[in-house]
Amino acid sequence: MTSGVSYWVIKSLQQLDICSSCINSYTLLVSPRLLFTMFSFILDYSVYRLAPFWEADPWKALVLLAGSYVTLVFYTRTFTNTLEGLLFALLMVLVSSRKPDGSLAEPTSSPLIGIITTAGFFNRPTFLAFALMPLLYWAGLIVDSQKSIKTVINHFLKLVLCACFTAIVFVTADTFYFTSMGLDNLYSIKKSSLFDVIGQLNEKMIVTPFNFLSYNLNPRNLALHGSHPRVTHFTVNGIMLFGMLHILAIGAGFKMLKNYIHQLIRVESHYHGSSGLLVHSEGNPTLLLFYFVPLALLSLFSHQEPRFLIPLILPLVLFSTSQNRAVKWKHVIVIFNVLGALLFGCLHQGGLIPCLFHLEQLVHSPESSNHPRHYTLLFAHTYMPPRSLLNIKKRDTHIEVIDMAGSEGETLCQTVEQRANNFTCKDCHVFVIIPGTVRGTITKCGVSFKNETLIFPHLSMEDPPQIPFLFSGNWRSQLGLYILQLDRD
Repeated sequence: MTSGVSYWVIKSLQQLDICSSCINSYTLLVSPRLLFTMFSFILDYSVYRLAPFWEADPWKALVLLAGSYVTLVFYTRTFTNTLEGLLFALLMVLVSSRKPDGSLAEPTSSPLIGIITTAGFFNRPTFLAFALMPLLYWAGLIVDSQKSIKTVINHFLKLVLCACFTAIVFVTADTFYFTSMGLDNLYSIKKSSLFDVIGQLNEKMIVTPFNFLSYNLNPRNLALHGSHPRVTHFTVNGIMLFGMLHILAIGAGFKMLKNYIHQLIRVESHYHGSSGLLVHSEGNPTLLLFYFVPLALLSLFSHQEPRFLIPLILPLVLFSTSQNRAVKWKHVIVIFNVLGALLFGCLHQGGLIPCLFHLEQLVHSPESSNHPRHYTLLFAHTYMPPRSLLNIKKRDTHIEVIDMAGSEGETLCQTVEQRANNFTCKDCHVFVIIPGTVRGTITKCGVSFKNETLIFPHLSMEDPPQIPFLFSGNWRSQLGLYILQLDRD
């Protein structure tokens, strides 16, 4: 869904002899990112369309969006969160519409809203957290603009039917892709009785969102990826991604909440005979709800990564430019985004892609082709390596990739020692890929290495370097990624 289209184009070009050497680690990396960079302009279009509706200046909103490192770094990567953000933007466009005279237009996009909501759910079930407020807002507009209950039901019926149809399409596609089910299977199912058909479909049907939810609702599974305090999104990730914009939204939220409480007190005083005017909040509280409600819902899960919040840049940009809130902080915002682009665009896990480029050339080298060798690539304390960049085909059974994730030192040493002492494989080459901050752990494993390659820069936020080491002569190793070849002689 995120990379298959671009991979298919590259493969077709090679089969047509238009580009004989198209498939390599570089094109496998760049082509999906180029496609997503083109898709990212959906976000620009959405901001331009939505800004007048939410009383924001379109061009100031576009400048703020384009200058954000979240747009430059995350929206040009093949994250499912990126696709989630684009679908969220389209959903906001569909639920926000005005007539030429400035009044609210009658909602007429029920089928498209159903399709996009279902597509977002199948991409990432967390999309429902982002879609909740736009859907409630749309439902409120439907009820307010229609006098006939029949028309209201008609809108909701269109949404549900289109959502169900889209779900059937996705389930069918996933079932064909993830199982061996083909046209022959369908033909044999037709000949069976109704109960047999239901049983076979239930057994073979793949519903990916349910698999996602069953895995992520298990606290033990989330703990494997790291557990965080429930306030991490609110206190850390929001600031890490959006900086001053997140802080301004928090300040405006507390101010609106305070004004709302004053309103309630004044209304109560008015009913007790005291006169007074209602206090109206500055700004649009709906945009704040579009921002904070998804943030609160995502905070219910113990595993909280910054990228989970990247779809929220849209309501935040609109809110920040609606009353020129961000203008007086423009210098702080610029500096923050430059530093953020350097950190997340260059340093953070920055050595992993060059490492995969290096290994791809190694395992597909002419020497390896002429004399078949077995390669074991063991990654530890890095992000999950994208195997596609190694250009491994189904017939390449001589290449084994092991992802140790954030394994403890003892587990890591046991695995490395087991590979080093495996004498059944004569022409085996074992490579251990670890950050420089974990280099000391490997030296205690009792194994030796005959080749070392240091890729710079590489920063692991999960295993950050100690500040004193950064001012020593060994600072490059702390900000690097090691490729260590085991000495099995």
